[in-house]
Amino acid sequence: MTIRVLLADDQALLAGTFRLLIDSAPDMEVVGIAATGREAIELAQATNPDVVVMDIRMPDVDGIAATQTICADPALRETRVLILTTFELDEYVAQALRAGASGFLGKDVGPEDLLRSIRAIAAGDALLSPTATRTLIARYLARPESRLGAAESLEVLTAREREVVTMVAEGQSNDEIAETMYVSPLTVRTHVQRAMTKLDVQNRAQLVVLAYQSGLVRVEPPR
Repeated sequence: MTIRVLLADDQALLAGTFRLLIDSAPDMEVVGIAATGREAIELAQATNPDVVVMDIRMPDVDGIAATQTICADPALRETRVLILTTFELDEYVAQALRAGASGFLGKDVGPEDLLRSIRAIAAGDALLSPTATRTLIARYLARPESRLGAAESLEVLTAREREVVTMVAEGQSNDEIAETMYVSPLTVRTHVQRAMTKLDVQNRAQLVVLAYQSGLVRVEPPR
């Protein structure tokens, strides 16, 4: 199956480079390029892409607002948004994930890593670059006010669902979790979907955020 990708970036040269790279992959095609956030919304509604590669700082409507609109559109419920930007700041990461983005990468990502990331997002996995993960969790979500109610919310999960959520937050794929738990990937997917429904989150990325917010998974803060 071909992964249909929409690019949203106001830098024409960069967007053109990304297009050449993505179109060169045998399992992907670029269905459009948007130079503004408003254009990204309109093109997403017109082309119904599998993945939108979205810049944050764009004219007219910024990438976070565009992401929120796209992710809130019932007609685009299967569309995933990958934020790609030079600004790997904790507030941007948090805002992007709250808006419904499934992943966040810096623009210094290598060509193969970008293609791999698009495939991961299209498959339903969450994706955060190491820098984004570290800043998001250690500097933002570790704040006491951000954790209020998060631990209590996990009480609705079964023990097995909590176990699966923990492994998702640690970055394991469904196949890796299935191998560890001696179950099928479909069973893992079912546990993940049930946990997302119970916790009222839109995607795996938000599930990861909640796991860290609640203290279910912890990381050492950056020095």
